[in-house]
Parts: sequence; C-alpha cells; structure tokens
Amino acid sequence: MPDRVIVKLGGSVITEKSGPCRIDRKRLSEVSRAISRRKGMLLTLVHGAGSCGHPQAARYRIQEGVDGSNRQGITITHAAVAGLNRAVVQALRREGVDAMGLHPLHLCVAEDGRIASFPLEPLERLQALGITPVLHGDVVADRARGASIVSGDQLVTFLAAGLACSRVGVATNVKGVLGPDGKVVPRIDAASVRDLPLGGSGARDVTGGMRGKVEELLRLAGQGIESHIFHVSRLGAFLDGKDHGGTIIGKR
Repeated sequence: MPDRVIVKLGGSVITEKSGPCRIDRKRLSEVSRAISRRKGMLLTLVHGAGSCGHPQAARYRIQEGVDGSNRQGITITHAAVAGLNRAVVQALRREGVDAMGLHPLHLCVAEDGRIASFPLEPLERLQALGITPVLHGDVVADRARGASIVSGDQLVTFLAAGLACSRVGVATNVKGVLGPDGKVVPRIDAASVRDLPLGGSGARDVTGGMRGKVEELLRLAGQGIESHIFHVSRLGAFLDGKDHGGTIIGKR
C-alpha cells in the first residue's frame, strides 16, 4: 500500500503577501517539478491563501461572523482563493501531475470556526484513480457564525488524521520554527512550545501565522501523528524521507 502523504504549501511560499494576489509562478513551477519527480505515494496537497484571500477575509471581517451586512465577502474571498487554486493546479498539470482542485466551500461545514463535517470519500476515490487532490484555505458555511475561515493548516490536521497519513509536511518560507537565538528548533512538543516566542506571519493573516501552524500541528501530535515544518526548497528531501533541516512536531 503506497504511503499517504499530505503537504501544505504556505500562502507566503506561493504568493507575495505585500501585494494584492501576486502569485509566485516561478516558485509554483519549482514545487510542481519536485512533486512530479516523486512517484509511488498517495499525495494530498493543501495550500494557503496568502495575498489571494487574507486581505479579502479581513476586509469583510469573515472571522467575526457573517450576516446580511457582509455576506458578499463570502463570494469575494472564495473567488480570490479559488483563483490561486487554479494557478496551483495548472502548474502541477504542466509538470505532468494529474491534479484536481477541490474547494472546501463546496464540501465543508464548520462549527464556530472548526471543521464539523467534511466527507473524505471524494478524496480517497480520486486518489485511487491516480489523481492528486489540491485543497486550500477557504471560507465555508458555519453553523454558529454563518460563515468562517477554515485555514489550510486546519485542513491539514483534519485530513491527515482522517486519511491516516503516514507523513505530514508543511513547506514555508523559513527553515523551520525558529528559537530566540534565530536557529531552527529541531523538535517541538506541547511542553517545549511554551518557551518559544512564536509570532505571526509579518503580514495580514487571519489564520494566525506560525503560531497558528504550530498550534494546529500540536493537535495532530496529540493524535499520534508527527509533522514536519521546513523551507520549501527542502520539499524534495521531505518527500524522499530525508533530513530537511527543519522542525518536527510530535509528542514528548
């Protein structure tokens, strides 16, 4: 049985967060090439929104809840992230990866900002046909708030557990989680994270930046699944099961 692997591409990796929806197509090509060279795994790809979603979600205050006064933000925010998703899928397909975009808005229901319902069978059946599902952070219907943002990091936690993934990787624009001395922290658990000065992303991010990533991955560690945070240039090393020089998040 092939390994089930999930990879998250940070929004800051594939877009320039300082500008409105500026897609880094060169980086997308490099990532797609690295993925196309690795066969024999059941890969699920998730990407963040970066500048194609965070500004829109913040402008319409999606995380505060949605009603008749800001409901147009659902369409506008989803359109932005769906456009980025198309660019990711196109880059993968140009490199020979049979990829297909799946939008959480169409599949997922949240409860007060957390995933409450998400059918996994569509992903599993697509993968059985040799198709790589590509999902993304998105605005979704929410039972308590009307609508809310489900981040790519939260999707990774939910999907990795639900699909019983053997490896979980988060590719970022930094080498890993950095300690007070600026060096990569090789391993983090629920106890050691308290000593780390985790901050945000340095740009507008409605999903919590690096702190949000680590908190989500610690949820996964609590279910017995380790995850890896590394620089995107080390994606190939992670997929090959080699040292990526980043941070492993797991139990003590």
